[in-house]
This record gives sequence, C-alpha cells and structure tokens, in this order.
Amino acid sequence: MLKQKTSHPKGNALYSGVWGLIRAGGYQRALFVQDLSAALVVTLMLIPQSLAYALLAGLPLQVGLYASVLPLLAYALFGTSSSLSVGPMAIIALLIAITLEPLAVRGSDEYVALAMLLALLSGVCLVLMGVLRMGFLANFLSHPVMAAFITASAILISLGQLKGITGIAVEGSTAWQQVNSIFQSVHSLHLPTLALGVGSLVFLLLMRRFLLPLLAPLGLSARGVLLLSRMTPLMAILVTTGIVFALGLHEQGVSIVGALPQGLPQLQLPQISLAHIQMLIPGAILISLIGFAESIAIARSLGAMRRQRVNSNRELLGLGAANVVAGFSGGMPVTGGLSRSVVNFDAGSVTPLSGVMTAACIALILLYFTGVLYYLPHAVLSAIIIVAVLGLANWQECRHLWNYSRGDGLSWIVTFIGVLLFGVEVGLMAGVIASLASWLGRSSNPHMVEVGRVPGTEHFRNTQRYDVERSERILTLRIDESLMFANAQEVENYLLNMLAQRTDVEHLVLMGSGINHIDASALDMLERVNELLLEQGVQLHLSEIKGPVLDRLQQTQFLQHLSGQIFLTQHQAIQTLDQLDKRVD
Repeated sequence: MLKQKTSHPKGNALYSGVWGLIRAGGYQRALFVQDLSAALVVTLMLIPQSLAYALLAGLPLQVGLYASVLPLLAYALFGTSSSLSVGPMAIIALLIAITLEPLAVRGSDEYVALAMLLALLSGVCLVLMGVLRMGFLANFLSHPVMAAFITASAILISLGQLKGITGIAVEGSTAWQQVNSIFQSVHSLHLPTLALGVGSLVFLLLMRRFLLPLLAPLGLSARGVLLLSRMTPLMAILVTTGIVFALGLHEQGVSIVGALPQGLPQLQLPQISLAHIQMLIPGAILISLIGFAESIAIARSLGAMRRQRVNSNRELLGLGAANVVAGFSGGMPVTGGLSRSVVNFDAGSVTPLSGVMTAACIALILLYFTGVLYYLPHAVLSAIIIVAVLGLANWQECRHLWNYSRGDGLSWIVTFIGVLLFGVEVGLMAGVIASLASWLGRSSNPHMVEVGRVPGTEHFRNTQRYDVERSERILTLRIDESLMFANAQEVENYLLNMLAQRTDVEHLVLMGSGINHIDASALDMLERVNELLLEQGVQLHLSEIKGPVLDRLQQTQFLQHLSGQIFLTQHQAIQTLDQLDKRVD
C-alpha cells in the first residue's frame, strides 16, 4: 500500500458520512480536487466491474451500473469510512446467483425482481444489526473460515466463467457439478470466443505481473503505475470491443452485451410476498454477514493508515442504507470492494464526497454513453471476473494456519472442501462449526501449571520452564483459561491429582490471572473441590482474581464457604501463608 500525504479538514476527525463532514466544516478546494480525481479513477474501474459482477450474478448488465449510483450516495450519507468504495462485488454476486437460481430463470424479470427484494432484505438485516449493535455477529466468520471461503469461491467463480471465455456451457453450484458439465459440453467450444477470452485473460494477467517493469524506464511513479494497472480491465474492454466491431465477430456467434437501457434507474418497490421473503431470508442474512465482515476489515485497514476511526455500528447503518436503496432502484446487493477501495485510497480520496462524485459519473454514463458498450463481448467480462477473484485467493494461507494452529488449519480445510463439494451455505456452516469446535476443544483442555517465585523478584512462573522457589506446604497452580462447563471436570481432576502427588501440602493457591469468567458448572466444581480439600485439611485460596470475576463470585455463597483467603497478588499470598506457617511452627 502506498502512503501519501493529504490534507484533511480538522485533522483526523471521524466523518459520520457527508453530514459529519458538513458539521466538521473546512471542505476546501484542494479537498474537492483530490476527491474528484479519485472519483474519476474509481469510475473507470467501476464500469467494467459493475458489468462483470452483474453478469456473474445472472442479472442484466445495466443492473450492475444501477447498483453503483444511489447506493454510493446512501453510504456517503451514513457510512464512516472516507475511502471505502461501495458497489457490486464478486463474492456477493456469487451468493446472489446461488440464492436466486433455484427460484427463477437467470436474467428474467422475476429474477431481477427477486434480486431487488434480496438487496432490500439484506439492507434491512444490516440496519437492524446496526440499531441493535450486533456487529459482533460477523466475528463468527473467523479469519480461517473467511479465507477458505474466498479461495474456494474463487475456484467456483472461475469455473463458472469458463462459459463466457470458451462458449462451453457450465452448470452447477459445486466444483464437481461444474467440472462434470464442462466435460459433457466440451463439443460446444466456440473458437472466436475462446480467442477473445483467453487473449483478454492473458493480457490482464501479464499487465498485473509485468506492467511495473515495463513502465519503469519511463520514469512514472510507483503510485502512477499502480493506478494505471487498475485500469487494465478498461483497456481490455476498449480493445476487445473494437475488435468485435471491426471484424464483425458478433455475426460469427460471439456473445455481446447489445443494447443497454439508457437513463437512470426508476425508483420502484420490489415485489414483496411472504413466500419470497421466507425463501430469501437465509441468503440475505448470509450476504449481510459476509459483506459486512469484508467491508469493515477493509475500512479499518485503510482508516488506520490515516488515523481515522471507523464506527462498526455506523458502518452497518451505512451498508444497510446502501442495500435498501439498491432494492428500490433496480440494483443488486452491494458491499465494500477491496480493489476499488484501495484504488480510491491511493487516488487521493479524503472524504465521503468522493463516493458522491463517483455516483454522479456513473449516472452520466447511464444517461449518455451506454451505446458505447453495444459491441462489448461477454468473454472479456468473464476474463475480468476470473482475474479479480483469483487475486483475492490466498493459496498459502492453509499451510500458514496449519503450522501456527492445527485447529485453525482444520477450519480452513473443512470450509474449503465444504464450499467446493457441497456448496457455499453448507461449506460456511461446516467452517463455523469447525471453528467453534476448535475453540471448545482448546477451552476444554486448558493450560494448567504449577508456578513458583523467581528468586529475588515478586514474579511467579511455570516450574517446568524456570528455576523457581517452591514451598513444601504451599501448592500454587495457575489456570490460563476461563472456567466453564467444558473444562470443569478437567480442572477438578488436575487439582486433585496435583494434591495427591504432594501429600505434605497444607495450602492450595489458585492463581486466577488467566481466568476471565467462571460459569455455573465451574462454580459448582470449585465448591466441591473446596469441600474435598477441607476434609483433607487443606485450605483453598484465591489470588489475582480479576474484578469482574470477583464481582460475580460475591453474588454467590462460595466466598463465604471458602476455607482460605483471597489475595490481591500471588506474592502477597505466599508471603502471608509463609508467615502463618512460621507462627504455627
């Protein structure tokens, strides 16, 4: 990411949309120029993306442009990120197709109406999450699950787009179904389409990899080369459109965009029925969660570079408003896009007004320039989609996660295989369950150690790792996990086994610096251990118990029945008990 020096009204203020910017004041001409230049660059990038992602979603291409007008205005009013660029996105487009294909024919009026309703429902879900401050729900989609989902989705999307590049019919929602349909329909390969599609694909890949070395002798800045590389899809569109027009390839069977409706989208209420709502709600919730998780990660990353805070709940409202407006303006569900947002950031966007200017540019294209796209071949749009999604995939993530944490690595593998072989919904659900199972497994087998004092200090460390001092009559155990139903029995067994090995112990000190919560099952276990120790003449003490945990314990009878004492620090506990034993001796 390139760092750049920009001016900001009133320092690093948090802009709660355009209204917050207006309240902050100080919008100067220099800021306008920066926002406008960013808007022009993003517009050039958004045109091919909007068309391509509408194609991926199975919608008429103009729907992608419709989703890039009013939703941008809505997000600018309510969002908090100055750099996040909202619009159609590849992963969301895939989810739209998966949700709608069982319900209607791709591209039909009913399909478009359901897409509008899906956007509206997704917007309502996001707004409700924002009002109820439920942004934490996106945390259930852990990093391994999201990484595997994106990588597997990149494969599914790429397989599906082979139809546009080769002319071969590709059907199915799983990798196995798609590969099988390719082999069965290989006879329908169309050579002119293949030439355009593969040529576009090679051009885009080469430009992404070698554009910087090629332009380095010209003296262009790294930032200029980066922005230019983002424009290569537009170059591919212009070149292939010209080739189709000049050679008349559309008359030889090459699929083209054709005539697009001219004019702005008409505001209309989506066709709403209870049956349709029931069928679309699961997809709307999934789109909302994934879209928000991706958007908030992008917004926070870019905001951190300028020391601007991003409000999660306000982001929910901003994205919700954008999707609600998309539902009323003939669009499709939208969210923040990584590549667009990075370009918006690097191009100099400093306020939400850059999104407003981008929407205005797209509106001008809809009003006056849709005819330019008549000869645009679908093959180049498929190539743009493939390059975009393959750029999002992280093929090394599984190995990295497996080396760091077997549980996270397993969650990645389960999600990846599930999405590829059984579909997006099943794969994501399996990944979430695997993540929760991994967490539960770690919690049920907590790290528990005996600790002793480091000589000459007040610090207590693991007796297996450090040369520490121990008392014959005092056993100090540290538990580095919250106590809960899943590990209560394991903790009880550990405590009693340690005491069985130290028959001379008179005091057991439970060091609670790593305990953040004690649930009812664990409390029952502690009460039982306290009684068992008392019968053996051993006192149970607590040290370094955190305030919230101690507050909860004070609401029970456990502290009244505790045979020992509660100490502020482990050093205080050992000092006090040592002096007590000396007086007894």
